[in-house]
Amino acid sequence: MIRASIAGGTGYTAGELLRILVNHPDVTIESVVSTTSVGQAVSDVHRDLLGETDLRFTDAIGRPDVLFLCLGHGLSRAFLQEHDVPVSCKVIDLGNDFRNDPFFGEREFVFGLCELNKQKIRTAQNVANPGCFATSILLALLPLASIDVLWDDIHVHAITGSTGAGKKPGETTHFSYRDNNISVYKPFTHQHLEEIRHTLASAGSRELPSIQFVPMRGDFPRGIFASVYTKWTAKADEKEVIDLYKQYYNGSPFVFVSDAPISLKEVVNTNKGFVHVEFHNGYIHITSIIDNLLKGASGQAVQNMNLLFGLDETAGLKLKGTGF
Repeated sequence: MIRASIAGGTGYTAGELLRILVNHPDVTIESVVSTTSVGQAVSDVHRDLLGETDLRFTDAIGRPDVLFLCLGHGLSRAFLQEHDVPVSCKVIDLGNDFRNDPFFGEREFVFGLCELNKQKIRTAQNVANPGCFATSILLALLPLASIDVLWDDIHVHAITGSTGAGKKPGETTHFSYRDNNISVYKPFTHQHLEEIRHTLASAGSRELPSIQFVPMRGDFPRGIFASVYTKWTAKADEKEVIDLYKQYYNGSPFVFVSDAPISLKEVVNTNKGFVHVEFHNGYIHITSIIDNLLKGASGQAVQNMNLLFGLDETAGLKLKGTGF
């Protein structure tokens, strides 16, 4: 059995990890670390886990085989500095500390988008889990980047659920603000842009055009719907492009190309990503959907863990969707 520890155990991503790992056939949970809730029952914070686990929060990581870092952005490096984590322990960081700067002492982090770096992840020691917006947008664009047909500005409008802002309450996460409301935030400056640009550039061989990204807050708890378009000047027709997408994701157990238009609820509560491609007035338009807490965070982290330890990639991740 793989011994897993979770640092930052009271947040949304840690809660999702716990829900997956308590039922994972190959994992036992070594510890759930929290500096604010030591000694408290995990099920007192993650109430749906009542009856599922008797774990209590601790301030020690124990002796895990894999450590999941579910900390605030910028805190993972400090945690590794302050705690004695053996180099032999695999680390999966769900923050942004290592996505663009992968080195930390003896550790090197591989960017953990499984559909791009599966073979690298299999032989890695540490993984930088991609951001949720980055995952959805990259799934929409990677097949095109792989054949160097991204020539013109890329336009992205993507909307995320309230859980994307984390558990700590704020003015724009309050129910009275979110309910029946949509708003733009961090237009053209979102922190996931750097990893999106870097990853797309590494997937192809030509210079990447500008990416104009407008993120939006939605009035729903979970999920990301990304609408992506760019001018289409390549000679390939619609069928050839759709076939390209299907071939690109043929080896993925979780990403599927839909012939019909997609809607967000189709992937909520799953580790799936759905992509749909259409052409309109000289533009290619790709829609891409994921659950921000699963394929966009904790589900992908477990998928990475499965690859790191040579397990079936889908282990623990055959989750029931929400149809209505």
